[in-house]
Amino acid sequence: MNRREAFKKIGLTTGFVVLTPSMMQLFQSCAKATPAWSPVFLSVEQGMVLKRLADVFLPKSETPSASEVGVPEFIDRYFDEVYDLDEQKRVKMAFDLLIAEMKAGSNVEVDALTEGHYKEILDREMLLDQANSNPSEPMSISELLNSLKWMTINGYRISEIVGEQILAYDPVPGTYLCDDLQKLTKGKAWSL
Repeated sequence: MNRREAFKKIGLTTGFVVLTPSMMQLFQSCAKATPAWSPVFLSVEQGMVLKRLADVFLPKSETPSASEVGVPEFIDRYFDEVYDLDEQKRVKMAFDLLIAEMKAGSNVEVDALTEGHYKEILDREMLLDQANSNPSEPMSISELLNSLKWMTINGYRISEIVGEQILAYDPVPGTYLCDDLQKLTKGKAWSL
C-alpha cells in the first residue's frame, strides 16, 4: 500500500468517527418534540396570560394562531432585550395588576381561565383613551393590553411562517413586475 492511499483511508476513517456522533445528534433532535416555551423575562404565570391573550387577539383560523408562530416568545424576548429597566418594572407591575384583576373577577386560577374570561377582561379593561400615558407613572391594565395587542399584531406580521407561507413572498426581491395585484399575488400583501 502506498502512502497516498494510506492517508486517504486515515482521512475517511477520521471523518466517519467525527461525523457519526454529530449525525446521531441531528437525527435524535429531529425525533424529539419541541420543548414547551418557558418565559425569559416574564414569570410562568405572566407568560401563560401573554400566550392566551395573544391567541385571543389572533386566534387560529385558516391561518395559524399567534402562539403557533411564536409571538408570545417574541414579545417576552422583546421585553427582556429592548425595554429599559424602568419600562420592564412598569410591565411587570401591570401584568401583576392584570392577573390580580383576572383572579378577582373569576375566583379561579389563571390556568383555569377560559377564552371567555379573557374576552371579558379585554372588553372591560381595554380603553382607547390611554394612548398618552406618563412613563413615570405605573402602567395601567388598559395601557398594557393595548401595547400587547399592537406587539402581537406586529410580531405576527414579521414572523417567518407568516412572511413566507401566508403573505406574498419573493426570496429574491428586486424583480419589477407591472400587472394586476390579483394576478401577481392573488390579493396578498408582500412580506418584504
